Amino acid sequence: MTEPDVSIVIAAYNAADTIQRAIRSALAQEGVTVEVIVADDCSADTTREAVAALGAPAVRLVALDSNKGPGGARNAGFAAARGRWIAVLDSDDTMRPDRLRRMIDAAERQDAVAAVDNLDVLHGDGRITRMFPRDLLAASPLLTLPAFIDSNRIFRDTHNFGYMKPVFHRAFLEGNHLAYDEALRIGEDYLLLAAVLAAGGRCAVVPEAGYLYHIRETSISRVLHLHHVEAMLAGDRRFLARFPLQGEAMAAQRRRTRSLDEARAFLSLVRHLKNRSLGPALKVALGDPVALRHLSMPIAARWRRLTASPASHAAAASGQPLKNKG
Repeated sequence: MTEPDVSIVIAAYNAADTIQRAIRSALAQEGVTVEVIVADDCSADTTREAVAALGAPAVRLVALDSNKGPGGARNAGFAAARGRWIAVLDSDDTMRPDRLRRMIDAAERQDAVAAVDNLDVLHGDGRITRMFPRDLLAASPLLTLPAFIDSNRIFRDTHNFGYMKPVFHRAFLEGNHLAYDEALRIGEDYLLLAAVLAAGGRCAVVPEAGYLYHIRETSISRVLHLHHVEAMLAGDRRFLARFPLQGEAMAAQRRRTRSLDEARAFLSLVRHLKNRSLGPALKVALGDPVALRHLSMPIAARWRRLTASPASHAAAASGQPLKNKG
C-alpha cells in the first residue's frame, strides 16, 4: 500500500452505536487519500464487530489487550499509522468531507507541522452551534504557544482552544518523540499540541468548521473531579521538565497553573463541606481564599464551568470535552 496522505486515528471504547458513522465520515474525505485506524480500548460491547462489519479495506483495527485510556489508545493508533499526516477523530464525532484537504493545505502554506480548525456542535434536537467565532480564528492564522496555554485555564470565560482537534505531521511527531501522556485520562489532547508548539512546531489555524462534535442531550456530562485536576497538574510538571518555558509562554503557564491550583482548592473545599469536615474545609479556605470566591458564585454558574459543555466552553483546563472515551 502506498503512503496515504492522512491516517485518521479513532480511539474507541464501547462505541458500537457510533463507530460506523465516524468511520464513514473519515472514509468520505475528498481530495486526500486516507487510512482509518480504529484503536479499540478493550471495549466490552460489539465495537470490534461493528468495525469488521463495514468490510472497508482502508480500515484497520488495532485491538488493545488492556484498557489504556484515550491517550494510550491513540498512541497505539499513531504507532500503526502510515500516513504523512495524522488526524484524530473521536468515535462519536464526524468530519465534513473537505476538512482534511483544507487543513493540510493551510499547514503547507504556513510551513506548519500541525493545523486546527473550527468546530460545529450538533445537538440532539437538531440545533447546530459554532464553537468559535470565525473572525476570532481568522485574525490569527498561526496558533502560538502562549495563546494556546492561556486559553486552557479553568474558571475562564474566554474560548478554550483545547477543544480543537489537530492534524499532525507524522514525521515531526516521530522525529521529536512526541506522544500522548498515557498517565492522563483527561487533558492528554492539550498536552500533545502544547508539546508540538514547545518543540518549535508551527500550527496553522483554519477558521472554517470541519469537525462535527455530536452531543446526545440525554447523556450525563462528566464532572471534573479533584483527581482529574491533580493529574493535570502532574502532567504539566512532566511537560515543563521536558520543555522549560520562557517569556510569554512561561507567564501563560503560571496563569494556567494558578487556575488549576484554584480548581483543586475549590474542589477540595466542596468535598470537605459535603462530608461536613469543617476543620479540613477551613484549612483549605485559609490556604487559598480564592476557593471561597468560587464558592460564592451561583451554583449553576459554578457547576457549568466544571462540567462538559462544549457549547459554553466549560472545563477549560481539561484541554478537551469530557467525553467518556476509555
